[in-house]
Amino acid sequence: MTQAGFKTGAMAGLVAGAIFLAVELVMVPLVLGGALWGPPRMMAAIAMGDGVLPPPATFDAGIVLVGMLVHFALSAVLGVVFAAMAKAMNLSGTKAIVAGAVFGLLVYLVNFYGLTAVFPWFEMARNWVTIFAHLVFGGVLGWYYRSPAAAR
Repeated sequence: MTQAGFKTGAMAGLVAGAIFLAVELVMVPLVLGGALWGPPRMMAAIAMGDGVLPPPATFDAGIVLVGMLVHFALSAVLGVVFAAMAKAMNLSGTKAIVAGAVFGLLVYLVNFYGLTAVFPWFEMARNWVTIFAHLVFGGVLGWYYRSPAAAR
């Protein structure tokens, strides 16, 4: 992969990660009745251990910062992986968006079924909101990867 392809993939991952985060932070409390700071705490727990999980599900700047660092680092890496796959498959337009959504669903399955042996708290987030957020992540990833903005 070229340096430009790497950069485009990472940027696509960061944009998709931001949209994913917005979806989670809105839908978890409003639709599921969960804690607003639950998703960032789950992300932070990857690096900090399960002691940061709710309760309490209150705001803690240090925990949220670690959660964001973990989330956006993983988003960028996933963006690069998707970019390499999209380039190899010569995806364009709608096909890139659909492939991205499928990629997002695969990320969900790996994270919430495969990685629960390492991160058992992911089990509690197996729900349709998390699936939807991952589909959105992937769709945005595919869209941004092939958008004119990514060509800059």
